[in-house]
Amino acid sequence: MTKQTLDIHEILNYLPQRPPFLFVDKVLSWEKGKNLVAVKSVTMNEPFFVGHFPQRPVMPGVLIVEALAQASTVFAHLSTGEMPSEDAPYLFAGIDNCRFKRMVQPGDQLMLEIELVKHRGPVWVIQGKASVDGELVCSTEMMSVKAPSSRSNPEE
Repeated sequence: MTKQTLDIHEILNYLPQRPPFLFVDKVLSWEKGKNLVAVKSVTMNEPFFVGHFPQRPVMPGVLIVEALAQASTVFAHLSTGEMPSEDAPYLFAGIDNCRFKRMVQPGDQLMLEIELVKHRGPVWVIQGKASVDGELVCSTEMMSVKAPSSRSNPEE
């Protein structure tokens, strides 16, 4: 069953990142423990376009992957029902089979599709795909780990 959308104000509750390093504008749909679809609207006002590249602005690939990672974090919080904690954040732990197929330019709407591959304990393996106008931009498999709380006592 598809859940409700999340606007930027709700997304800010789930991510520690803030502009200019926030790359999820809206969640269009999500299904607990299965998938999430979000969007990043890419505008000419993005600060990275000043230097990448002034004559031909292109969104850096690492920021496309970061957008997927941020969407994955929102997905993990929605799936577990846990609100984020500065004390125990989700940390990016790995990336495999990352491929870029198309450039992302100002004016593009980057669709971020997250699908759960597996979740065991604090470890999440996610398949991420980014596309523009139905055309694949990037596909990758990512791993994140929820950091143990610094307040937890390992001897307990």
